[in-house]
Amino acid sequence: MSFQSTLSLSLDSPTHAICMVGMEISLDISGCAPEKCMSFTIRGSPRVLIHISSAVLTGKEDSVVWRPMNHPTEALVRMVSPSPTVDEDKVLVSYYCPDKEVPTATAVLYLTGIEVSLEADIYRDGQLDMPSDKLAKKRWKWGLNGWGAILLVNCNPDALGQPGDKSSTQNGPKEIENLSQMTLTVEGPSSILQNYQLLLHTSEEEAKKARVYWCPKGASTYELIVGPNKPVYTLPTFENRGKETFYVEATEFPSSSFSGLITFSISLVEKAHDQWIPETPLYKDTVMFRVAPYIFMPSTQLPLEVYLCRELQLQGFVDTVSRLSEKSNVQVASVYEDPNRQGKWLQDEMAFCYTQAPHKTVSLIFDTPRVSMLEDFPMKYSLTPGVGYLIRKTEDHRVASLDSIGNLIVSPPVKAQGKDYPLGRVLIGGSFYPSSEGRDMSKALREFVYAQQVQPPVELFSDWLMSGHVDQFMCFVPTEDKNNNDQKGFRLLLASPSACFELFEQKQKEGYGDVALFEDVKTEQLLSNGREVKTISQILADKNFREQNTYVEKCISLNRTLLKKELGLMDKDIILIPQLFCLEPLTNVPSNQQTSKLFARPYFPNMLQIIVLGKNLGIPKPFGPQIKGVCCLEEKVCGLLEPLGLKCTFIDDFDCYLANMGDVCASVIVKRVPFTFKWWKMTP
Repeated sequence: MSFQSTLSLSLDSPTHAICMVGMEISLDISGCAPEKCMSFTIRGSPRVLIHISSAVLTGKEDSVVWRPMNHPTEALVRMVSPSPTVDEDKVLVSYYCPDKEVPTATAVLYLTGIEVSLEADIYRDGQLDMPSDKLAKKRWKWGLNGWGAILLVNCNPDALGQPGDKSSTQNGPKEIENLSQMTLTVEGPSSILQNYQLLLHTSEEEAKKARVYWCPKGASTYELIVGPNKPVYTLPTFENRGKETFYVEATEFPSSSFSGLITFSISLVEKAHDQWIPETPLYKDTVMFRVAPYIFMPSTQLPLEVYLCRELQLQGFVDTVSRLSEKSNVQVASVYEDPNRQGKWLQDEMAFCYTQAPHKTVSLIFDTPRVSMLEDFPMKYSLTPGVGYLIRKTEDHRVASLDSIGNLIVSPPVKAQGKDYPLGRVLIGGSFYPSSEGRDMSKALREFVYAQQVQPPVELFSDWLMSGHVDQFMCFVPTEDKNNNDQKGFRLLLASPSACFELFEQKQKEGYGDVALFEDVKTEQLLSNGREVKTISQILADKNFREQNTYVEKCISLNRTLLKKELGLMDKDIILIPQLFCLEPLTNVPSNQQTSKLFARPYFPNMLQIIVLGKNLGIPKPFGPQIKGVCCLEEKVCGLLEPLGLKCTFIDDFDCYLANMGDVCASVIVKRVPFTFKWWKMTP
């Protein structure tokens, strides 16, 4: 008795066959029909489903179909459940001659149904039942009506630096049991199953990107059975029928060289009884997983936790941010303090994002490669439990200013050019055109962002900035007018030199031309930052300074056009924030990398570098002209933002914003509420 996809019946003796549940056997009806027989009947036992022509026999004992024998006939036979014993189920084909009420002959087919099924949560509802369409689990489909199982990447900080294949035995059952599950169902007579082997396997390449754990019945630990250097695992003989559960995790996110798709298969193999005869593969069931991408969160998402470097040198900054967090009911967590850099690495190198499967959402820190050896900073030891850690290195291990979180932000959800982006779009800055002096994000990091698919990037022009970071000229803030007059529930803030000059010209006409910027800043602070006290009239009269900001305005205008098109924005969705820039040579680079090209740097603390905590905004104090005891720049910004329900707090720490060693708010990162929209429901 063996597996066959096509069977011929015999009138001399019964035919015996093993039938895999869900698989069809083609049954030759006419091949053994006696001469002169003109018709036949066919019936099956309750666990047998028979398809013949347009008729379907449901397996009931009294279900009979009559058919003439005027041409060759076949039937498709399928078992709907496994047999408890050998030859438990059968199909009877009876042949009739004309004018005879009793059959001339009857052919008997004895079937033994067995089930070998590999299942996963392909409908993303927490159920691992067998799908009605056996082929569905072998494919992965995006969208609201899509399907396909999902794997999470292990981003546990404690796992960093461990070899790819880990230990063969894992002692953390709670952690493993939170992984994606895959079940193997084996049902059928044990006397049959003992003649076969079961192999769980994937390709060698995919085995490097996933791990499968299993705790055999009676064991106390989980064993790594499939993973790096272990693409195949031979399961022991299943003497006891039933289900076995495997726990699966991914080891890396999708990338330019990895689509994110991983398949696992269970193969039933007939044992060889002769050493010279190879094993025979009889059946294979396959399930496909997609590795969940990491997802950035825009500043418009509600804050959950603020991570802050509490450096004494930045005490004014720290105190203000702490008070702002209290107003927003957001917890403040301290992280590793680096006296040499005063914590300025934090926002430049790291951002909170998350990854998600139907059964679990994991917050994680995304660490860009901008500063080499940053992984040695014990940021991961400051994380609250359950927060993962992901570092993405460049292939050549070199890093650049544009490989920074400040140059990689995400928009709120938008609709543009007829397409929905329910998780927003990642905004990446670069040189925009080939140039010997141009700077771009590293190819590896850029392609890694593209490979996630769920937040399609928009490339902007940011190389005109000293830092090269897009967050130097733009920011998103939340509003409560999403359903009012077709508003989107957010505003895009853009730096605008022209808006600043317009404000200063207005104040000059009002008679305040002699009022100066930076009056409250200490002389040594101004000198160390390359600034000096200047009046409104002096700034307006400086033609060279005007020309520099005209150049900046053109660069921002180019990006504004791109953002309106790619994010589906209108002018009413954009607010222009008064901000001036000055052009200077690159700083903090070796002399052999210095160029003649000048780059834009904020002239006064950059008011686009905002800490967004819901309605509460922490804005760099610009130290602008004080008119009647009020900074006219602060007054203008409040007039633009507070009517939207936002509350502005200006943070007073001049060095934190302009010193070459860092940018505003670089000592803060914010953990936010993930999107309610599930990434697998979108269509990239």
